[in-house]
Amino acid sequence: MRKKQLILLLSSIAIAMTTLAQNPIERVEPPFWWVGMNNPNLQLLIYGKDISKARVTVNNPNVELLGVEKVENQNYLFLNLAVKKDAKPGMVKIEFDFPKGKQFIYSYELKPRQEGSANRKGFDNTDVVYLVYPDRFSNGDPTNDEVDGYPDKLDRKDPYARHGGDIKGIENHLDYIKQLGVTALWLNPVLENNQPAWSYHGYAITDFYKVDPRLGSNDSYRSFVAKAHENGLKVIKDMVFNHCGSQHWWMKDVPMKSWFNLYPDYKRTNYRIPTTFDPHASVADSSIMANGWFDGHMPDLNQRNPYLANYLIQNSIWWIEFAGLDGIRMDTHPYCDKHFMSRWCDAVKNEYPNFSIVGETWVNYPSWVAYWQKDAPNRDGYNSNLEIVMDFPLMFAMQKAFDEKDGWDTGLARIYEILAHDFLYPNPNKLFIFADNHDIGRFQPDSSMALGRLKLAMAFLLTTRGIPQIYYGTEILLPGDKSKGGDGDIRRDFPGGWVTDSKSAFTSEGRTKRQNEIWNYMSTILSWRKTASAIHNGKLTHFIPENGVYVYFRHNEEQVVMVILNNGYQPKVLDTLRFAEFLSNKNYGTDIITGKRLDDLSKIQLSPRSAMIIEIK
Repeated sequence: MRKKQLILLLSSIAIAMTTLAQNPIERVEPPFWWVGMNNPNLQLLIYGKDISKARVTVNNPNVELLGVEKVENQNYLFLNLAVKKDAKPGMVKIEFDFPKGKQFIYSYELKPRQEGSANRKGFDNTDVVYLVYPDRFSNGDPTNDEVDGYPDKLDRKDPYARHGGDIKGIENHLDYIKQLGVTALWLNPVLENNQPAWSYHGYAITDFYKVDPRLGSNDSYRSFVAKAHENGLKVIKDMVFNHCGSQHWWMKDVPMKSWFNLYPDYKRTNYRIPTTFDPHASVADSSIMANGWFDGHMPDLNQRNPYLANYLIQNSIWWIEFAGLDGIRMDTHPYCDKHFMSRWCDAVKNEYPNFSIVGETWVNYPSWVAYWQKDAPNRDGYNSNLEIVMDFPLMFAMQKAFDEKDGWDTGLARIYEILAHDFLYPNPNKLFIFADNHDIGRFQPDSSMALGRLKLAMAFLLTTRGIPQIYYGTEILLPGDKSKGGDGDIRRDFPGGWVTDSKSAFTSEGRTKRQNEIWNYMSTILSWRKTASAIHNGKLTHFIPENGVYVYFRHNEEQVVMVILNNGYQPKVLDTLRFAEFLSNKNYGTDIITGKRLDDLSKIQLSPRSAMIIEIK
């Protein structure tokens, strides 16, 4: 009897083993989700050999399977789920029943949310953002310099190869960044770029759910964000929705032709952003702008595809929730389908009402930038839902203003005239302002240039309206000339970030006298700015530049700040009668840069090529 029972038991085990399919699933994205999200709907991308042949069921009190959608490629399935409002964290079993009685059960995890996650506060006018190129800042973990399966190798002598900087390197120098006085960090993309060459920049993503292993891991990125928060620093993630890398895993087995624009043949975009709002634009021009590829190794994503649209929205929310992000900077914002981007902004804000998104709006004129800001009175009815836009016109003006003699429309008049266009913006205080970045030639391309030019620019940047951004290395005169050396030259290694570097600019001892002069100058303004309410939320009132001098006031009920920029090469005495609306009945002022008290505000002595930031009392 026992022998028969043993035979029956072995037989049943054998039958079970023959009916239980080997794991047919290669990817599930998002890889996990959370309970308690405002939007209960979740669409899973399931990828595996012939996965569409399976019948899918979900028997779970927390989750309802709303539908199963098949697409052109039978290796993909899209599962529409509803996570109930009172769902508890745990594993959800998803059953895949294949022909011939084979079955596979996949356990999908629903995680608990961090307390207060939905109410996280983004970056704003109280912040100053420090832009860091991860591959070029510091090598904190040499063991990940080269990784098997990733062909783009380390070569610090090649400006377009990988140099070994990583997330750990940035984390190791959070004290330096905090000491400088900035309050937020924007890292160029950290996601996997498994491209054969030139992958250091991060903008050719090959896996939207994976940090590049040469920079770290998903967990190390999350740990970095937490440690930044411990140091009082917010973190902004650079995202790319317009395109992916040519070696993205999708490209080896495309979900459907409409996943990409102009696929499999492609044309390069014409880069003419105005065709997206030009009332006279031809269909031919606007179509190639939106659908053309940014580059031959960057396939253009079609956000009009509903599955891809859901994928990208969920990817953003996943990274915010997983890593604890404070903001997103969206690359090439106007190159994406603009109606999708409006929907995306709205979806993110629906989950995180106080979150911040800034879009890269690289166009030449204030009216063109204004089109992309939320609630702009556009005649075509378009509303981007994008609250913060990048003020490229002001950057272009700054690049010229401090090099020219002042005239009717030259020198400091350039800045005055750009700011005079602020009537175009629904909210000019939500403009992202900068003197340079990773794509523009460095503001101070030669470290031997006179410091007065940079000091003027930084004093203006940190006291005018908007949210300032500083490019790493500006504070130590890191050189770089795009016109001569290309992008690689303006993305140089930060000295001291590698153990083999002879000097470290992370310490005052390792910096030259000139480097310490500009570092201390910027740090002084940055530290003061943290509590300067008039700079954070005060009104801007400016006076037409005269004789090479530009004067403006930032003011609210709590504070009045007078900023004086002397663009001339000679000392001057400034008669302040013209500014009586702010200075009458005021007793004295303090220049926050020098700490000097000014007891007589009727006439102010100005040094050549210098700025004064005066708190009026």
